[in-house]
Amino acid sequence: MKVRIMKRIIATVEIWKEGSMFTAYCHELDIASCGHTPDEAKKNLEEVIEIQIEETSGLGTLEMFLADAGYIPENEVLRTDKKLMGFEELSVPIGIL
Repeated sequence: MKVRIMKRIIATVEIWKEGSMFTAYCHELDIASCGHTPDEAKKNLEEVIEIQIEETSGLGTLEMFLADAGYIPENEVLRTDKKLMGFEELSVPIGIL
């Protein structure tokens, strides 16, 4: 019997309001989900990440998926060196419309 060691993945969640819905996005994994509240969107994102991990594991592509996202194991935690540094509005001139 193979023993499965549970690890945790550390990810950043961005939450956006779009109309009456909220979108939760994980930049590191390029995965998004939505919900009627910020908490629901975040919970749904966690579920989608879990499903993505399970599916890629089943396909034998989990290590490649995580490596492409920049994740490396540290004890029982998977971390990436990508760090969210902040958000700013940027005004870019686009010419005369």
